[in-house]
Amino acid sequence: MNYEVVNKPLPALICKLEQGESVECQKGAMSWMTAGISMKTGLGEGKGGLMGALGKMAKSAVTGESVFRNTYTAENGAGEIAFAASFPGDIICFDTSVTPIVAQKSAYLANTVGVQMDIFFQKKVGAGFFGGEGFIMQKFSGQGMVFLEINGSVCEYTLAAGEYMLVDTGYLAAMEATCSVDIETVSGIGNALLGGEGLFNTKVSGPGKIWLQTMPSNILASAIAPYIATGSN
Repeated sequence: MNYEVVNKPLPALICKLEQGESVECQKGAMSWMTAGISMKTGLGEGKGGLMGALGKMAKSAVTGESVFRNTYTAENGAGEIAFAASFPGDIICFDTSVTPIVAQKSAYLANTVGVQMDIFFQKKVGAGFFGGEGFIMQKFSGQGMVFLEINGSVCEYTLAAGEYMLVDTGYLAAMEATCSVDIETVSGIGNALLGGEGLFNTKVSGPGKIWLQTMPSNILASAIAPYIATGSN
């Protein structure tokens, strides 16, 4: 399957499918497609059987996402299908056969067949409740490509073993599964109360790559909220 990302900063992912090729997404993610592509709704990749179905239902309850995924297949020759981003920014692709990827739960856009999507729990509860990235993240593994939405632009860093980055709330978009997440308290009462950065920072440690986003949705929402509330311009 060939693909391209077009029209940043309001991007769309265009996948060019050959006969018999498929791509998966959450319900409602498809933006447009050519004739000859069929849709089938199911549970997506992962463990099968009753336990697999129950596990996916539990995941849906925790993350708030649909338990079902739509699979689009080019059944009558080659075709194209597009997935538009829901927020100004970028769309990036990861090969899960190289290394599993962990991402914020709102980042998922689409994937090729063969990618498994599971809940990734932080090893330390505090990292989830206070680290700003949420207690629940998603882990993508298997044999295929996964496409993730990035809010704003993306900055990539490679962390060595023992090396870490302190990240403010919402700026961690994705990381290789070899990385770990913890929290670090802002030092000094004055810094914590008056510095405007909150009481905690997210501490992302290597080894592995991390991808940071420059405009988290909560930051943009905070910036425009006063204008919406007052009607100012």
